[in-house]
Amino acid sequence: MDIQKRVQRMDTAKELFTTGEAAELCSLSQQTIIRCFDSGRLRGFRIPGSKFRKIPRDSLLKFMRDNNIPMINMQSGKKRLLIVDDDAEIVELMSDVLIRDGRFEIRTASTGYDAGIITQKFRPDLILLDYMLPDVNGNIVCKTIKQDPEFSSTRIIIISGVINQTEIDDLLKAGAEEFVKKPFSVTELIDRIAVVLEL
Repeated sequence: MDIQKRVQRMDTAKELFTTGEAAELCSLSQQTIIRCFDSGRLRGFRIPGSKFRKIPRDSLLKFMRDNNIPMINMQSGKKRLLIVDDDAEIVELMSDVLIRDGRFEIRTASTGYDAGIITQKFRPDLILLDYMLPDVNGNIVCKTIKQDPEFSSTRIIIISGVINQTEIDDLLKAGAEEFVKKPFSVTELIDRIAVVLEL
């Protein structure tokens, strides 16, 4: 089996990789990956009591970015969407429709705190962000994500039922691409997502 087919069969959404898997994803030799690991250029850990090295997904992505290695092998072809809303019914509705659409991989969060943790691991292409969260407002989440250079390309669509034009303008200045008012049509939301992600 050639490398491209092996990479396609690999679960690129997994959180830990062996040096062999990392080598295939980076199109490098395993010895090169081991040298980078041992020198500290590629961060990871050894399994206690063995010579096996494990590389966390975040470390591998950083290594690829730092060395201008194309990330095409890390992509499933689907866009990663994070839905952040404390209304379980809305989350379920949006998740169902977006999963059925087939172009998206979905994660969800109900607080700004959870959104931050999931963003670090999942690295969404787009965040659908409710403005009124139980712990912080969407403006703070939006600014926090957009101020981190690692997430400068992450798109954000704010969703809310209670908000005034001044707040909308502030959100757009904070880095949000779009604002969608609740209640919204799911078709309209998918159209907005497609425009923002240039699908």
